[in-house]
Parts: sequence; structure tokens; C-alpha cells
Amino acid sequence: MPGKQISVQFGDAEVIYELNGSIAADALYEMLPLTVNAEDFSTNEKIFYPPEALACAETPLASSGTGAGTLAYYEPWGDVVMFYDNFNENPSLYELGHAVSGAEQIRGMSGTITVEAIE
Repeated sequence: MPGKQISVQFGDAEVIYELNGSIAADALYEMLPLTVNAEDFSTNEKIFYPPEALACAETPLASSGTGAGTLAYYEPWGDVVMFYDNFNENPSLYELGHAVSGAEQIRGMSGTITVEAIE
């Protein structure tokens, strides 16, 4: 059975992520729907800030082998990260899931985005 899925919409584009069932991913899912601002960060990711911190107990670290399309949470800053290129592993970067559709759209994401649960 597939995991929970979320939709990130901006303009006419949409990215679908399948969550990994971790405590942090479930916490994000329970906050939905969200309308937030997507920001550029570095040269490989877009970020947004959920309204509350996510508990990361028993949540796997994000592996650089998963690369573009990875959905992660950077605990020190409390931001959700949507990677559109390869990234380096970090002991504070937790994986929430992976894009199953629309990963090529992440690079162009900007401004207001809507994050919703897919029922």
C-alpha cells in the first residue's frame, strides 16, 4: 500500500510527494493544508517554514543518494526542504519523502505555494 501523499501547488504547476511514514512526515501531514511562501536556498533547493517544528525521533536522515525530488526537514532552522538537485548529507537533515510526480517543477517554484493532503 502506498504511503500518504501530499500535493505542492504553485501557479499552474504541481509536485506530488509520497511521504515515508516517519514521525516527522506524519506531523507535517497533520498540519495540512498550508499556504506558505517558498524561498530559494543555495543552488539546489526550495524551502518553506511549517507553522510548528516537526519532531524528528525515529525519522531517517536524508541520504545524498536520493538526490533531486527528496523532501526533507532541516531541524536547526525548522524548514521543509524540496531538493531539485543533488545535495550533501547532514546529521540534522531528515527525510520526509520523495517526489513521485512533477520533480522537474521544483526548480521553478517561487512565491506562494499551497501544500495539501491527497486523500
